[in-house]
Amino acid sequence: MKNLRKTMVLTAVTAALTITSANLFAADLAQLKDKGVIRVAVANEIPYGYADLNGDVKGAGPEVAAQVLKNIGIDKIEWQVTNFSSLIPGLKADRFDMVAAEMAILPQRCTTVLFSEPNSSYGEGLLVPAGNPKGLKGYDDFVEGSYKLAIMAGADQLEMMQALGMDESRMVTIATNSDAISTVATGRADAYAATGQTAAGLAAQSNKVEVVEDFTDPVINGETVRSWGGFTFAQGSDALRDAISEELARFKQTPEWEEIMERNGFVAHDREESFKKTTQELCDG
Repeated sequence: MKNLRKTMVLTAVTAALTITSANLFAADLAQLKDKGVIRVAVANEIPYGYADLNGDVKGAGPEVAAQVLKNIGIDKIEWQVTNFSSLIPGLKADRFDMVAAEMAILPQRCTTVLFSEPNSSYGEGLLVPAGNPKGLKGYDDFVEGSYKLAIMAGADQLEMMQALGMDESRMVTIATNSDAISTVATGRADAYAATGQTAAGLAAQSNKVEVVEDFTDPVINGETVRSWGGFTFAQGSDALRDAISEELARFKQTPEWEEIMERNGFVAHDREESFKKTTQELCDG
């Protein structure tokens, strides 16, 4: 009985510590409003969130976030640019309060971070060498055969290719999107898997690569793959997440939101799709 009581006490203490550690780095809405400043991270990925040559942060995520944050009473943003794979660890380590990278809302991510309601929706694409010498059209081309596919560390294209059954020995991991052009142009990989907007943005930077124009959308578990991106927060930051989601819903009804998204490459279909899923539905899978 004594050992049982000790086990019960230890279990309760462990559970309490787990809850405390999960909320340790939660961003407090009231404190952020008092300070008037918030730390927001992006992953230097055009057109979702990036720093231009002048150091100004732009993209669909940051531009919408800036307006939404201003509308809830936070005027100053301390922007931080990092690798995509460092975004969630950075939230957990309290290096920033929020991520504005249009990160796809996925069930596995929902277990470790909080998401706002969706701000965007986007499909997939492929970056290939100029002329597309191997005639690649979609992710299915990499399931069989010997083609190598580049994927950015931490990106959800990894889970997509795993679900399609691609041999992971033919996946080439790169650290950032900026590595994709040289990786494909030099033949280290036959293509780079990314969202359609990312692939098109990279193709515009070099005549050595191009985006697959007749790309075939991947189908996984009977459904065509499309992503919905939102703002991301550490667990426990519920008040901040809720305030931003509420203001985002209002802002998405304005011409200003539509202009930001259109300027960053989100066509009418993308904008319409962004309204068709809730975060709860996406987290539930």
